[in-house]
Amino acid sequence: MNVRKAVFPAAGLGTRFLPATKAQPKEMLPLVDKPAIQYVVEESVASGLDQIIIVTGRSKRAVEDHFDTAFELEHFLKERGKLEDLSQIQAISKLAEVSYVRQREPLGLGHAILVARALVGDEPFGVFLCDDIIGGASVPCMRQLLDVYDKYDGPVIAVERVPRERIHQYGVIAGRNIDGNVWEISDLVEKPKAEDAPSDLAIIGRYVLTPDLFPILAATAADKRGEIQLTDGLRTLRTQRPMYAVEFEGTRYDTGDKLGFLKATVEFALARPDLAGAFREYLKSLRL
Repeated sequence: MNVRKAVFPAAGLGTRFLPATKAQPKEMLPLVDKPAIQYVVEESVASGLDQIIIVTGRSKRAVEDHFDTAFELEHFLKERGKLEDLSQIQAISKLAEVSYVRQREPLGLGHAILVARALVGDEPFGVFLCDDIIGGASVPCMRQLLDVYDKYDGPVIAVERVPRERIHQYGVIAGRNIDGNVWEISDLVEKPKAEDAPSDLAIIGRYVLTPDLFPILAATAADKRGEIQLTDGLRTLRTQRPMYAVEFEGTRYDTGDKLGFLKATVEFALARPDLAGAFREYLKSLRL
C-alpha cells in the first residue's frame, strides 16, 4: 500500500528553549525567516506525503494558524503591492492537506503517535520529529526511507552514526547490514550507556511505520516518567515482523538543542543568496 500520510508530533512543552517557548510553540521558532516545522512539512511534501496530521497540545494555536489561510494579511499585502510576500504566504496554506488532533497531556512520543490513530486509519504512515531538520541531499530523507519501505515492505527507521560519548542521548539499533546503507534491525535500545550500546547507529526523527503498531502502543506500559516510549513499541513490533533502518544521506540539524539551533541558523543563512554575502562578511569581522 502506498504511503500517503505523515504524522508530526508537536505537543511538547519545549522546555529547553524557555523562556522563548513560554507563550509560543517551539516548532514556530524561526530559522532565518521560516519556522522550523515548515522545513519539515516541506520535506514531507517533497517526499510525496501531502496528507499532514499534526499532533498539537495546549498553546499550539500558532502552528494551526501558520498553515491556514490568512485573509487579512493577504488582503493587506495585495493592496500594498507586495506580491512576492503574498505569493510566499499563499504557498504555505497550499502546501498540503493539514489535519490536527490534540494530545491532552505530554505522555510521550509513543502516546502522541497513538493519538493520531483515528486520522491515520489502517494504512502505513510517515512520522517526522520537527527537531530534526535534514537537508543537503538530492533525495529528501523521508523519500529515502519510503524507497526502502517499497522494496522490503516493512517499517523503516532513519539512523545516523553518532560519537559514543553522545550515544546515551538516543535510541540505538542493533542489526545486520543487508544492502549498502540499509540494515535489518534485530533490536532497539532506548538511551543506553555507551558501554552497553549495541552500535553507534542512533535513531533519528524519521520513520515509516505500519498500522499494526497502534495496538502495540495501546498495550505498551508507561515508563518511570509516565510516558509511552515509541522505541518500546517498535521493539515489540520487531518481534512480529522484519524492520529496517536507513543510514540516510544528508545533513541533520538538531534544532531541539540550543547549539544545534544556532548552527542551523548560521548555515541556513549562508545558503540564502540574498543574505550569504553580507552575512559571511559579518562573520569574518567577528573577533573569535
